[in-house]
Amino acid sequence: MAQPKEFAQVKLICGVIYKEEGLYGEVRRRLEEEWGSVDSESPVFPFDLTGYYEEEMGPDLSRRFMSFGTLVPPESLPERKLRTIGVEEALRLERGAAGRPVNIDPGYLTASAVVMATAKDFAHRIPLGRGIYAHLEFLFTRTGVRTLDWTYPDLRREACQAYFRSVRELYLERLRGRPD
Repeated sequence: MAQPKEFAQVKLICGVIYKEEGLYGEVRRRLEEEWGSVDSESPVFPFDLTGYYEEEMGPDLSRRFMSFGTLVPPESLPERKLRTIGVEEALRLERGAAGRPVNIDPGYLTASAVVMATAKDFAHRIPLGRGIYAHLEFLFTRTGVRTLDWTYPDLRREACQAYFRSVRELYLERLRGRPD
């Protein structure tokens, strides 16, 4: 009989959708205080393939990703999503905004996949606990990335996938015991 094993530690990542560059910096600062230092940041990507957040956050949005140096247990994802919801709300209140001024989505990267957390249910999302779901974003293959039917449109872009391939290399080096 197979016995359950502890999950392997994963690379914590976070996506941030924002309008003002200063908001991204503030989110990074707050998350680093709790989760440790950022070891990689993506370039700024235009968030222009959907208007999903436009009514709440306005037009001309950007998205950036960051990864953290400390590996974490994958089962910590619901708590991290709840924490980012709290940061979004704190920033909204501090700015006196009606809607969120920033969207923060934590997730994690493994050798084989990128998983993001969401509070929105859908047929392909797996409940994790406390109202939080796992969204399998894409898979890593020997030759690159395999997107899925539900992969977010902006994560289908080659530049975005190149960033995650570089973060995967950081993760694999860490697993091999090499410094980041």
